Amino acid sequence: MKQYKTDLPEQYEALKKQANYTSSWRERLEAVETLSAYQHDKVVDLLKNRMQHDTVYKVQIAAYEALKAFGEDVEKPSPARFDIFKGTDKIFLRVKKSLPKDHTVEEFADKLKRMRIDVYDAYEGDKGEQFMSWLEERWAKL
Repeated sequence: MKQYKTDLPEQYEALKKQANYTSSWRERLEAVETLSAYQHDKVVDLLKNRMQHDTVYKVQIAAYEALKAFGEDVEKPSPARFDIFKGTDKIFLRVKKSLPKDHTVEEFADKLKRMRIDVYDAYEGDKGEQFMSWLEERWAKL
């Protein structure tokens, strides 16, 4: 059985901040992976929060796997069946209306990233390689 450190990591506060950083799922994933070496109550609480509330499934699963490895009684999260953000179409429509009529999907993506990095980042993390084609499909339907 793997031995975990039972003390808090020295950089715990920075990792906690990173784990809750809304504009980068990659940063959150990195923090979860780093924290998964420390079996401490505060880390367990933070991982449970990421597992239950992160907008990106990859981050939820990383937190779940760390908690399982610690021996915690946790249920595997299910991927989101619907939009990650409530009112995604309204957000997209607001972005689309802020652009000239003949804008491209790339311009739309760029503006979305500037206006709502949290939304852009969550869907980019969730959709992976299919992100741009998914975004173009949603954009075309608006």
